[in-house]
Amino acid sequence: MIRDWSGFIGGRVALVTGSGAGIGRAIGIQMARAGAEVWINDVDEARADTVVREIEADGGKAQLVVADVCDPAAVREMAATTGPLDIIVNNAGTGVRAFDSGGIPLVPFAESDPADWEPVMRVNLTGVLHVTHAYLPDMIERGWGRVLTIVSDAGRKGERRQVVYGAAKAAAMGFTRGLAAEVGRQGITVNCIALGSMRHGALAAAVDADPELERKLTGAYPVGRLGRVDDPAPLAVLLCSDAAEWITGQVYPVDGGYAPAL
Repeated sequence: MIRDWSGFIGGRVALVTGSGAGIGRAIGIQMARAGAEVWINDVDEARADTVVREIEADGGKAQLVVADVCDPAAVREMAATTGPLDIIVNNAGTGVRAFDSGGIPLVPFAESDPADWEPVMRVNLTGVLHVTHAYLPDMIERGWGRVLTIVSDAGRKGERRQVVYGAAKAAAMGFTRGLAAEVGRQGITVNCIALGSMRHGALAAAVDADPELERKLTGAYPVGRLGRVDDPAPLAVLLCSDAAEWITGQVYPVDGGYAPAL
């Protein structure tokens, strides 16, 4: 991972949702190293505070803000706390329940429970809408902004037993393309990073316990390994910089070659 960005996004103020751990944490840390002041958002104050302290110990600037991105009132309160932003990274989300008890069960759609659909749609799509909607007017008024949403190859390519999750992520990509067309002339770019399987959390624990499982999973990846949480961070910094002012409405896979973009 690149450690010295030499103020690449210096002077910018960024919010990374769901950044108390994992991919969001890695993006927040890298953005701070690139010179941004970063708001670390999570529903868990202790986790967010830990990341803020990491960034400060690394010489960066960070503050925490606790909010559930699925709650419009909480998002409005978060926006009042942070004030206008230059950069939004919509990272908060949930996946499928393959290796633990979180997320949506990994079952065929015909066997799924409709009660499981709404929470997945809310955090992976509606949360993106709420956060973007809260901060976009100030970006338009100031004539500069970056909106980046973390999505999944389950929405870009399509995956069995991940139909609802993939639908939510695909909808977030559609939102990105439409919004990019709306606000490009106001100096705002809107893009996505699409991820493959990341070696984090329950999946990391599962492959640590079963090397054969890791061998099976990595067989689909030309680079021969699962993703690491810091893999998307350098691209996130680039897409949120002045250098990327002519890149908008795009979905960039960071997936070890699993599903190449054409």
